[in-house]
Amino acid sequence: MALLNKEEISKKLYTLTDWVQDGNQIAKQFQFKDFAGALQFVNKVGAAAESMDHHPDIFIHSWNKVKITVSTHSEGGITIKDFQLAEKIEGQK
Repeated sequence: MALLNKEEISKKLYTLTDWVQDGNQIAKQFQFKDFAGALQFVNKVGAAAESMDHHPDIFIHSWNKVKITVSTHSEGGITIKDFQLAEKIEGQK
């Protein structure tokens, strides 16, 4: 799978709300009304990621916030597969 260049990444980020490039990954922070909502979201994201065999880094903090970062570790950066997963993650909110 080929790494995306800066222009391709910028174009794809434009189509996703509040996702940003953070080094060699894309990232977004989500906020929920409570800890249970954050956990429920993480479980949905986990199932979606597992179905793609593409796994994000997930950080739960401040009891109701979840930060997700995605990159294709085997390629050393951002590929189209990362954006496909980000789109699936958006569908889990």
